[in-house]
Amino acid sequence: MASSHSSSPVPQSNSSDVFFKKEMDATKRFRPVQSLPDVCPKEPTGDASNLCDSPSLVVDQHRWTIYHSKVNLPAALNDPRLAKRESDFFTKTWGVDFVDTEVTPSFYLPQITKEHFALYQQEITPREKVHERCKNICTPKDTFDRTLLHTHDKSRTDLEQVPKIFMKPDFALEDSLTFNAVLPWSHFSTAGGKGNRDAASSKLLQEKLSHYLDIVEVNIAHQISLRSEAFFHAMTSQHELQDYLRKTSQAVKLLREKISKIDKVMCEGSLRVLRLSLTRNNCIKAYNKLKLMATVHQTQPTVQLLLSTSEFVGALDLIATTQEVLQQELQGIHSFRHLGSQLCELEKLIDKMMIAEFSTYARNDLNRPLEDDCQILEEERLVSLVFGLLKQRKLNFYEIYGDEMIITAKNIIKQCVVNTVSQIEEIDTEVVVKLADQMRMMNFPQWFDLLKNIFSKFTIFLKRIKATLNTIRSVVFLVLDKNQKTRDLEDTLQKNSAKDSTVDTEVAYLTHEGMFISDAFSEGDLPLVAADTTSQRNTSPNSEPCSSDSVSEPECTTDSSSSKEQTSSSVTPGGVEMMISDDMKLTDLELVRLANNIQELLYNASDICHDRSVKFLMARAKDGFLEKLNSNEFVALSRLMEGFILDTEQICGRKSMSLRGALQSQANRFVNRFHEERKTKLSLLLDNERWKQAEVPAEFQDLVDSVSDGRISLPEKKPAATEERKPTEFLIVEGQKYATVGTVLLLIRIILEYCQCVDNIPSITTDMLTRLSDLLKYFNSRSCQLVLGAGALQVVGLKTITTKNLALSSRCLQLIVHYIPIIRAHFEARLQPKQFSMLRHFDHITKDYHDHIAEISAKLVAIMDSLFDKLLSKYEVKAPVPSACFRNICKQMAKMHEAIYDLLPEEQTQMLFLRINASYKLHLKRQLAHLNVVNDGGPLNGLVTSDVAFYTGNLQALKGLNNLDLNMAEIWEQKR
Repeated sequence: MASSHSSSPVPQSNSSDVFFKKEMDATKRFRPVQSLPDVCPKEPTGDASNLCDSPSLVVDQHRWTIYHSKVNLPAALNDPRLAKRESDFFTKTWGVDFVDTEVTPSFYLPQITKEHFALYQQEITPREKVHERCKNICTPKDTFDRTLLHTHDKSRTDLEQVPKIFMKPDFALEDSLTFNAVLPWSHFSTAGGKGNRDAASSKLLQEKLSHYLDIVEVNIAHQISLRSEAFFHAMTSQHELQDYLRKTSQAVKLLREKISKIDKVMCEGSLRVLRLSLTRNNCIKAYNKLKLMATVHQTQPTVQLLLSTSEFVGALDLIATTQEVLQQELQGIHSFRHLGSQLCELEKLIDKMMIAEFSTYARNDLNRPLEDDCQILEEERLVSLVFGLLKQRKLNFYEIYGDEMIITAKNIIKQCVVNTVSQIEEIDTEVVVKLADQMRMMNFPQWFDLLKNIFSKFTIFLKRIKATLNTIRSVVFLVLDKNQKTRDLEDTLQKNSAKDSTVDTEVAYLTHEGMFISDAFSEGDLPLVAADTTSQRNTSPNSEPCSSDSVSEPECTTDSSSSKEQTSSSVTPGGVEMMISDDMKLTDLELVRLANNIQELLYNASDICHDRSVKFLMARAKDGFLEKLNSNEFVALSRLMEGFILDTEQICGRKSMSLRGALQSQANRFVNRFHEERKTKLSLLLDNERWKQAEVPAEFQDLVDSVSDGRISLPEKKPAATEERKPTEFLIVEGQKYATVGTVLLLIRIILEYCQCVDNIPSITTDMLTRLSDLLKYFNSRSCQLVLGAGALQVVGLKTITTKNLALSSRCLQLIVHYIPIIRAHFEARLQPKQFSMLRHFDHITKDYHDHIAEISAKLVAIMDSLFDKLLSKYEVKAPVPSACFRNICKQMAKMHEAIYDLLPEEQTQMLFLRINASYKLHLKRQLAHLNVVNDGGPLNGLVTSDVAFYTGNLQALKGLNNLDLNMAEIWEQKR
């Protein structure tokens, strides 16, 4: 066997000789070659020289070693250096006398040195350089990997020769089938003369199994060689590890003995003290827990006692405290397993009781006699109810109060009507059953007094509602203020805790209110640092007593809720003091929304009163009663309603539009009727006006004088004097005389009625302005139709429209124009700035009136113009002088002056005659040009000059025209 695995001798050389051994690239090696412990047959002794004397199978496995000449690989791995080798049936024996022998060098092999290869090295060196350059360009396939792959494939092929039965994981010779398959018994039978053949078969089977064993051992040896580094390292380190373990075991044993002595001497007594202290603390806690259970057991009777006195807030606080104690301190107590649900049901019952109580309070508060001076009914009771409802988050309780307000408002009107009807004897309540029908049978004074009574009742009603809702809002704001203060306090505590965090935490850990460290561990929920020890013990739910007699003190109780629910005292605006606890779970947004809803409820109360008043008003207006009121009655009604509206706005702080809208609607109807009556009256007056100057009664003069004093209102009727003042011929307005007709005097009175109506009813200012503008336009257009349009000839039956009629009409228009700015200023003071655009109506009216006056003046000039055209067209320059034509013209001019002088102011008369004179000069100039009369000093010129002098003298002789510049030289053609 040894000869079969031996190799031919290969000369060895030093590792530094590059000629004999070419170094491989480090990246191409299969694995790095490391110095490993040698696989030697002898037991390692730790001597380095002994470990490295012989060649290593691991290091030198790919080159020829001394072991290749004596033994094979299986023999080396199975330690052939032992004196005797155990043999069994499956292992080939190597011989009992097999011993390790040294191989002596051969005498037939010469000693080879470097000099023998010098020639070869010279030839091969250039080729090697070329090969190295080519290898850098194209790296050849690694021969080592190829060899390894070839070896791996060969091993796999060898393993395939081994039967699969040996490779099964459940291979066991104890199994009879497996044993028969491996060792057939037929090979060991000696009967039948087949002994020699069986012996040969057994030997062949033994050789086959030995061959299988060699294949497996070779593969195992190969695998071991791949992992030999860690394996042999562990083998060589085993003894050293055993020494370390032995020393460690001795050290641990010694340490345990010392710890046991320390425990007996130093710790046993201290731990016993700590155990006794903890036992004492547990006993105290158990005692306090029992006291707390006894207190909790009395919760339900106490709650019932509080409910009997309507102390809802106290009952809710007690229930909340008990619930918190049950959840934190007494959780898991079997005897209290149903108490939590019972308290929840009791809390729901309290909610219903509070809502019913608040509903009763609202009913009693709103339905008590309005003559009672007390504004708030049982303020303490109200505050307690509101606080309890807030605590239970019943934030819609104000809706109950709103519903009661609606019912009470209806009852107030009904009761007022019943009381008033019962005092009127003319109304038979047995015949007329319905209240609305009974109310319609009242006259205006009776109905007006009833409405005044209703408004006064509603005013008191709103004041009471406002006082009650203000108290409710004050409670809400106090809770909101408490929430804000709580947040501020928490922010302050957080800032202080941030500052205190710089304290030495180790000292704080070791010192805990003067107790042991173990006590601090037993009280895990206590704070590490206490600012005030006494207060901390009183407020902390788990604080320990510090003396033996503190068990009986009440401050040792573990009621956490009593320490967590801190209360603060607050006072409502009515002087009622109440305690606000910290367990109010309402957010600021909810509280602000509730306060706004309560304020909105006050606005709703105002709207309710206005709505009920509107319905009462409309019920009376069904038969057209309000439309039949005269101006004084409607003004009184309007003032009463305006006063009530202002009172409600002052009480509630917001405008309600329903009653104002109803008043505006009735005012619009009143304005329409008022305007139609005045317009109809004015139309009748104009249709019967004969356009003659009328005398001015004294009352009209007084009316005009009052306007001149800046007071646009109808004067009060004075008692009849002993001597009646006679009417005057002219109306004196600011020193000017106005000749007017009777229609214009009445028109001025009507205009003042419009202005006074605006003062009495400010809400109809815009409507009155529109109606008054319409009235003034109607007077202007109608007077123009009657005078300029000669409509009066058919309407009144005048024979002709004289110049006196025209002048009187013009003067009347001038009087109205005089008052338009005053009227405009009156309305402007009562309009809103955004309504000033409506004043443009007065500007349009003023322009229309001025245009009308100008048309009348043009009409007067046109009358004389037609007369001049008629007379001067027949004028001839001849004697006698003055001619009949000029005498006739002067006569007509005198009549014109006589007709208008007393009616128009002197300035207007002069301007009118200047225009007439210009027309006269134009016609005379045209006639002279027609007659070819020129200013040459001849006889014809002298005759014309005499006539013109006669005309000038007569015209200037008229009253007020003596200084009139006639400029008669313009009648002659200018010489070019």
